[in-house]
Amino acid sequence: MTITNPALTVDAVSHNYGARRALDGVTFAVPPASFAVLLGLNGAGKSTLFSLITRLYGTQRGRICVFDHDVARAPGEALRSLGVVFQARTLDLDLSVMQNLTYHAALHGIGKAEARDRAKAVLGRIALSDRARDKVRSLSGGQMRRVEIARALLHRPRLLVLDEPTVGLDIKSRADILGHVRRLVAEDGVGVLWATHLIDEVADTDQVIVLHQGRVLGDGTPAQLMADTGAADLRAAFTTLTGSGAVTGEAA
Repeated sequence: MTITNPALTVDAVSHNYGARRALDGVTFAVPPASFAVLLGLNGAGKSTLFSLITRLYGTQRGRICVFDHDVARAPGEALRSLGVVFQARTLDLDLSVMQNLTYHAALHGIGKAEARDRAKAVLGRIALSDRARDKVRSLSGGQMRRVEIARALLHRPRLLVLDEPTVGLDIKSRADILGHVRRLVAEDGVGVLWATHLIDEVADTDQVIVLHQGRVLGDGTPAQLMADTGAADLRAAFTTLTGSGAVTGEAA
């Protein structure tokens, strides 16, 4: 599928850890203001790909662009358009919620007054205004995740990438986080790449990129993947494509 001016382009990306190939010619594109799901089991290569998109690792082979800015050749321009929520928690537990947000804003060159204004606005959107002065360690897991998403949006990126953002959360917290991110797409036009191994996080209108053992085995809406495989539902399509099952609820 050809996408004009994609939010994210991943073109023939391969990555090795020594002799082990973690990614093998991965290619896909995410349109602006859309919700794309990177669906794969643990060990599929999702986190490696996120490390390449966010420049934690250098690109060995292939090309990654954020709104046409090559992350290897123009990392500053690319990363300015990118907000990131990693699988591992990265908040400072001994700082307050507001301190976490304003410190991150300063890293993006946002002045103190504007940083506080932006932080107050994003906290209002995630219904945590009353926790601004509380230390992060006092929050629940779901609340911490919401703060991380708010932090990722402070510099107003046009693309948000989230690596297994609901791991370890209860059903209600998972639904709240997913609903919040989907509203960002619908109301603010943010493009989203959401990595997960949970099929029940996929909606009928999502772009689904099936990643398995470092390779893209399918790319399309659930209906397209079902038609391509002759499967009755997305779980069966995933199984047909990969020869593996996929978790429908929270991982053990």
